[in-house]
Amino acid sequence: MSGSESFSVFSQPQFSSSFTEHLRASAPQLLPYRQETAMELPVSGTGSLPHATTIVALTYAGGVLIAGDRRATSGNLISHDEMQKVYLTDEYSAAGIAGTVAIAFELVRLFTVELEHYEKVEGVALTFSGKANRLAAMVRGNLDAAMQGLAAVPLLIGLDPQDPEPKGRIVSYDAAGGRFEESSGYHCIGSGGLFARSTLKRLHDPDADRATALRSAVEALADAGEADSATAGPNFVKRIWPTAIRIEASGGEEVPESEIAEVAEAVLEARRRRA
Repeated sequence: MSGSESFSVFSQPQFSSSFTEHLRASAPQLLPYRQETAMELPVSGTGSLPHATTIVALTYAGGVLIAGDRRATSGNLISHDEMQKVYLTDEYSAAGIAGTVAIAFELVRLFTVELEHYEKVEGVALTFSGKANRLAAMVRGNLDAAMQGLAAVPLLIGLDPQDPEPKGRIVSYDAAGGRFEESSGYHCIGSGGLFARSTLKRLHDPDADRATALRSAVEALADAGEADSATAGPNFVKRIWPTAIRIEASGGEEVPESEIAEVAEAVLEARRRRA
């Protein structure tokens, strides 16, 4: 291809602050969701694809935390034991994924670029509500694939640091892109979400500190792992722990593995004493 025939995603006459719109106009083949791809894949062929499972999120005094187990399944098989399911998407937001792994990964990667692109073009970051709306539109764009069995459902957390009193927020989505702000202060998605939510209903305290919130998340994932075969609780033999991200007014950070391991071991010891 000659230089005159090459193109750029920035070559459109109407320059937008949305990176997704650039891709849709200039290089739609790079989108994680394409109608023609979804229509080409038989429904019977989607069951063997890896699926990510349980994600939990909860607020606490001064922030919000999201955590995920590490297991991915393909039908009745465990396909991965060390999968990363929660990601920082910018300084003040993070997302967890459940559903078809390939679609979900690309969705979160594109969302991360979308936020970075908007900030570079506009000179300011999107508000948390703006981020939630952008992600809803992206999930809605995957509807054709979702109808073919390739659903990807994120869970978004974050806060607005410019608020006088920044508070952690949680937004969930359905497969059609509907967005729902979780006023309860906690939410869970994935195959083990029902069991994890029962635990958080009992343990969640919006006034708890960050350490207590992390323990509640680990407890919830451990309970989900005991009840749901597609969810893995802490693995003490292989030393595989859940992953977690916390967002506070000072910014977002991945919780160190050593901190999660210490909490998981404390949870196990407490359960041994109760047994």
